[in-house]
Amino acid sequence: MSSYQALYRKFRPQTFEDVKGQEHIVTTLQNQIEKERMSHAYLFCGTRGTGKTTIAKIFAKAVNCENPVAGNPCGECPSCKKITANASMNVIEIDAASNNGVDNIREIVEQVSYSPAEGKYKVYIIDEVHMLSIGAFNALLKTLEEPPSYVIFILATTEAHKIPITILSRCQRYDFKRISIDTITARLQELAQKEQIDVEERALRYVAKCGDGSMRDSLSLMDQAIAFHIGEKLTYDMVLDVLGAVDQEVFARLTQNMIDQNVTGCISLLEEIVMQGRELAQFVTDYTWYLRNLLLVKTSENVEDVIDVTTEQLKVMQSQAELLEMDTIMRYIRIFSELSGKIRYSASKRILIEMTMIKVCRPQMEQDLTSLKDRIQTLEKKMEQGIPMMAAQTMPAQGAAVENIVKERPVLQTAIPDDVKVIVGKWQGIVATMESPMKNYLKKARLSLGGDNRLMIVLEDGLASDYFIKGEGHKEILENLLSDVVQKQISVNFQSIDATEVFEHNYVDLSTLVQMDIEEEEE
Repeated sequence: MSSYQALYRKFRPQTFEDVKGQEHIVTTLQNQIEKERMSHAYLFCGTRGTGKTTIAKIFAKAVNCENPVAGNPCGECPSCKKITANASMNVIEIDAASNNGVDNIREIVEQVSYSPAEGKYKVYIIDEVHMLSIGAFNALLKTLEEPPSYVIFILATTEAHKIPITILSRCQRYDFKRISIDTITARLQELAQKEQIDVEERALRYVAKCGDGSMRDSLSLMDQAIAFHIGEKLTYDMVLDVLGAVDQEVFARLTQNMIDQNVTGCISLLEEIVMQGRELAQFVTDYTWYLRNLLLVKTSENVEDVIDVTTEQLKVMQSQAELLEMDTIMRYIRIFSELSGKIRYSASKRILIEMTMIKVCRPQMEQDLTSLKDRIQTLEKKMEQGIPMMAAQTMPAQGAAVENIVKERPVLQTAIPDDVKVIVGKWQGIVATMESPMKNYLKKARLSLGGDNRLMIVLEDGLASDYFIKGEGHKEILENLLSDVVQKQISVNFQSIDATEVFEHNYVDLSTLVQMDIEEEEE
C-alpha cells in the first residue's frame, strides 16, 4: 500500500508548461535551451514557494534530455526518468542552510573536475545559497567564474541582498514574482478536479489569498483543509475553521464598533475571536486587508473586480465607507499595519490588539494630524447630540494685555430632591457594596443634577462611560440598586467628560452641597 503524498509533491511541475505565474522566466530559459546558449551560472531569487527549485530541476532535465521538444524535456528518455526519480548523478542538490561551510564547498569544487558519466551536463542546485559563510563563498568564487563547459550552477535564494557582489556579478539573475491569487485559484481548481474533490470556488480563493503569493503554501493549506473534512464538500466556512481565520462579518462588526468608538464592543468581539480559537496574528493581517478593501470602496468606483467579497459584504462596506473619512481609514490601516509587524514576535498578542483597539477608538491618545481630525469630528458629533462640551475661551487680540479669565460656575436652579440627597450622602458606601467592574468605574464618578431633577452621574470619557452608556443592562442594574437604597424608583442620567475638561465648569457638584456621611469602604 503506497503512502499518501502531499499535493505540492504529487503535482510538482515536470515541464515548463506546467509552471504557473513565472512565464517571463520560463520563456527565457526555453529559448536558451533551444538555441543552446545556456549560461554557466544562474541566480534564482524570490519568496518561498514561487517555483525556484522546481524550475531548476526542469532546467536540469531539459539540458540533459535526449529528445528535447521546444526547450522542454521529453520526460520519457532514461535521463529524464532518472532526474525525475532523483536518481541521476548529473543533478546534485545541496541545501546551503545545513551545508554552509568551507569544506562542503571544497568538496563540490573537487567533484566539478570530473565530467559526467552520462548525459551532457552536471547541474549543481544550491538552495538557500545566502546561508553560505564568507569562506564558503570565497571557495566557490573561482569555480563559479570559470567552470568546465559541462557544469552549470543554479543558486536559489529568498534573500539576494545577503549574497556578495562578487557572486552576483558572475550569475544571470532571475527574479521570481509572487503568484497572483487568480493564478493560484485556477491551479487549485485544476488539481481539485484531478483529485475529484468537491470544493467551493470561494474557499479556493481564500486559500490562495492565505498562500500570500506562494503556490506551495497554498497547496499545503488546501491539503490541510481536505484532510480535516475528508469525503465532504469543502466550503468557505470549513476553510475558515481549519485555518483559524475570521469571517468578513466579524470584521464589519469590529469596524462599526470603531466608528461608534465603542471600546467595550471591540473588546467583547475580540473575546469571541479568542474563544473560537482563531489565530490572532492572522486575524490582524486579514483585518488590515479588510481596511484596505474599505479604502478602495471609499475612493474607487466599480471595485467588484478588485476586491474579493460577496455582494452583501460589499453593501455593508459601502455603508461603512460613507461614515468614515478617507484619512480616518488610512489611520486605521497605519495602526493595524504597525501592529501586524509587532504581533508575530509578541508573547502577549491579545493585549497588543486590545491596546490597538483602544488607540483607534480614542484618537486623543495620538498627536498626529489625522488623529486630531478624528477628535474634532467626535466633538462635532457630541455637540450635534446635545452633549454639553466645555465652552471655548476667546483668545485675546494680538498685542492686547492677557488677563486671567474667570469662568462662571454653573448655578443650581432647582431644589435637590430628597431621594437624590440620600444617594449623594451615602454614595461612597453604596459604591463599596458593588461588584467589579461597576465598582471601579463609579469610584471616580462625579454627581450632579440633570433634567427632570434626576441624578446625573458624570463619568470620564472612555471605558467607564462606554460601560454604562453603551453597555447593555448596566444602567438598569445601577438604577435598581439605588432604588433599593431609597425605597423609591430612581432614574439616572449619564454624561461623559473628557480628561482635559474641568467638571466644575460644566456641572454643579452635589457633593459640596449635600452633607455626606463618612462611611468606611469595605475591601
